[in-house]
Amino acid sequence: MGSPFPTSISKVGEGHIVVSPLPSGGNGLESIRYQYPLKLISPTPSVHQKSVLVFLLSYGGGLVGGDHINLDVDVRAGALLSVVTQGHTKIFKSASPDIVTSQNLNVRVQDDASLCLLPDPVQPFADSVYTQKQIFTVTPTSTLCFLDWVTQGRTARGENWSFVSWKGCNEVWLAGHSPDAKPRLLVRDTVLLSSPDSVVLGRPLRDAMHQMAVFGTLILRGPKVQRLADFFMAEFAALPRLGARDFRTIEDQAKEDGQLSELERWRAQRIRMERAQGILWSAAHVRSCVIVKLGAMTVEGGREWVGAMLSKEGSVEEHFGEEALMCVK
Repeated sequence: MGSPFPTSISKVGEGHIVVSPLPSGGNGLESIRYQYPLKLISPTPSVHQKSVLVFLLSYGGGLVGGDHINLDVDVRAGALLSVVTQGHTKIFKSASPDIVTSQNLNVRVQDDASLCLLPDPVQPFADSVYTQKQIFTVTPTSTLCFLDWVTQGRTARGENWSFVSWKGCNEVWLAGHSPDAKPRLLVRDTVLLSSPDSVVLGRPLRDAMHQMAVFGTLILRGPKVQRLADFFMAEFAALPRLGARDFRTIEDQAKEDGQLSELERWRAQRIRMERAQGILWSAAHVRSCVIVKLGAMTVEGGREWVGAMLSKEGSVEEHFGEEALMCVK
């Protein structure tokens, strides 16, 4: 007797998410499907939920050596989607350097649509081999906010950038004005962390990371995160710099000026936290995107910093809801 269920058209490790606006207002899942080892969960939306929320997971809490995941995401015109995780994406060891674990994400964000992807960081275990590629195709009116970060591994087991290699590539493409027009590349950001290559250059990878426990990239583009992008650029410009004509601290200036605004008080507190946690960061404009690079001496310090910046400005919570920030708080 044959199975009464239709044959799945999905392949192992493949998934697809389609989000569309609802006729009555708000956003809804048009379709969602996945196959092992990928797992996707979307909780029943509440009345006040501002975007569709999807958890990106894997069976067993991680990816075994040789696992491959390919996820396609379509955010239809006018829809909003938030993607989060329920913890670190663990990358288990590979039996040999030739066995590569991979994740590929292909996202299309249509006119006036928005995607917020703020996951927990990837945690590669010792002797793991991992590669990922994330491609985002946007339009002039769509919004994109995504964070991609990686940790040093399991510190409780003495891991300190002990994996064989980790490669991540993020691309942002601007869709053409017509279906036949070719998309235009806006950003291609590639990070390669390789223990063998590092040794060839004369020092182990852990030494090359300068005591950083986490390293990440935040990319912002589009109208719903324009204020946030401007906020990062303004805060980066306000950082004290060696060689500057006036290297006084914010507190020193306040004593001389006789007053300190609420933003300046928050900034002074944040800069003290950055020094205590060993947080280094930069921000730059690249072809209509703002790219933020960050590193921190502890994973929780990095998480606290990202959460503080996003919460202070408020655009993510305003447009996507508080749930979109759960992995950075």
